[in-house]
Amino acid sequence: MSLKIDGGLFTYDFIDHHAILGVPVDADFKEIRKRYLQIARKLHPDSSNARDESDKQKANKFLSRLVNPAYEKFSVEQNRAEYSFILAQMGKRFAQEPGAIRLKTEMARQLLSAPNLSMSYTEAIAKIAETQYADLQQAQTIIAEVSELNLVYLMRIAGQSINQPPSHQPQNSPPNSPTTPPPALKEESVVEQYLHRAQNLLEKNQLSPAKVELQDALKLEPRNSHCHSLIAMVYLRQNQLKMAKVHFDNALKLNPDEKIALEWKPKVDKALGITSSASQVSSSSKTEENLPDKSGKSGLFGGLFGGKKK
Repeated sequence: MSLKIDGGLFTYDFIDHHAILGVPVDADFKEIRKRYLQIARKLHPDSSNARDESDKQKANKFLSRLVNPAYEKFSVEQNRAEYSFILAQMGKRFAQEPGAIRLKTEMARQLLSAPNLSMSYTEAIAKIAETQYADLQQAQTIIAEVSELNLVYLMRIAGQSINQPPSHQPQNSPPNSPTTPPPALKEESVVEQYLHRAQNLLEKNQLSPAKVELQDALKLEPRNSHCHSLIAMVYLRQNQLKMAKVHFDNALKLNPDEKIALEWKPKVDKALGITSSASQVSSSSKTEENLPDKSGKSGLFGGLFGGKKK
């Protein structure tokens, strides 16, 4: 029995693990795990509703060759982060070449022009997931349908970022008023938009899309100390302490007064077993040195982006 899937992201020699599990591409790990357990119970030989041995073997192949590897991919935080980054890059490529996309399903074509993208996408995935593995003869086709929805969603999300108009630009400037050179103004406003979106995503604990926004911002403005601090906080929440340290170090090299980096770098150094300087130790000893937990709670960022720290 061949488990080759033809459609959506699979067409681009990419294994769409989200489609295999029937979850949105922005699903958090808790949602992924819940969905995996539902599918595993349905497909496992000991709990499967399959009537004959042939169907049980088929269900077990789906479980062992597709579903389990997908879940294992998402079980490691670093793998999830890298995977999300690849998806974001694919979305940008699709957004730049929309004419090259050939959609096979009506549901994907409808999503292409749906006014409320996120809601339409989430509802479509949820509807398909209800019966995704009910008929194993159709399971591969359904996985391809989900993957096509993922493709459209990634393309539209990336297109919104690429086509987002610069903010804070005057509509009608007086003829004789001094103006800033357009390229500089445009680049600065785009970076501000990236940072604003990233901060909103961080507050919602949506770490992977936040990191993509910040990486795009750094491509435009690699010497932005605040951007380095924010992406360091993303790595910190993902428990990638070495990467967090790299960006905190960069932030302080660019701006020795960068507040977020000053507060958190000593804590990261301590966790990595690196001896901090006297000034850093003194500064960090003023507060409880607790690294952020990985529970997904937003308390860590409560004082960073608006609101007073306790």
